[in-house]
Amino acid sequence: MSILRPRPLVLVLLLALAAALPAAAAELAGVSMPNTATVAGQTLQLNGMGLRKKLFIKVYVAGLYLAKKSGDANAILAADQPRQLVMHFLYGVDQGKICEAWKEGLENNRPNAGDLVTAQFVDLCDMMEDFEEGDRMVFTYDPATGTTVNVKGENKGTLAGKPFADAIFSTWIGPEPPSGDFKEGLLGE
Repeated sequence: MSILRPRPLVLVLLLALAAALPAAAAELAGVSMPNTATVAGQTLQLNGMGLRKKLFIKVYVAGLYLAKKSGDANAILAADQPRQLVMHFLYGVDQGKICEAWKEGLENNRPNAGDLVTAQFVDLCDMMEDFEEGDRMVFTYDPATGTTVNVKGENKGTLAGKPFADAIFSTWIGPEPPSGDFKEGLLGE
């Protein structure tokens, strides 16, 4: 009886293929997100994922990427480092509802945000579109440039300054997030 041994070249090719494929770090509600994201040349780690529900409807899954994993929302917001939040929609939401959510999130989490940040939230609303199942929205903060808003694979603009970045990320991990479970998921708890 002969024993089959893999050929070295085949093993090398299989290992190379496995390394080239993006690894899904986590899956939530059928949505997979990769282990890492790159922002301004820096590799960010998937900190956690949260499921946004409205009543019994699963609206979207979000993944928070940070330079270093953290379960402390205040420390995340205090750090002036690249960060990213990816939203994958599981349910259709129209532009008007999204804008209402931004306004409510700002009022609940940064009531004294100031005129500039409030105006930037109006600009953010102008960047929004109707979303269908499978659509994605990505918020990427780079301290050198601000927060870039990507809607359905298209960069819609960049909103300058850390105060805006802190305000938008507060809508997810601030004192009044969409839900406690959602915030805990993003914080890796």
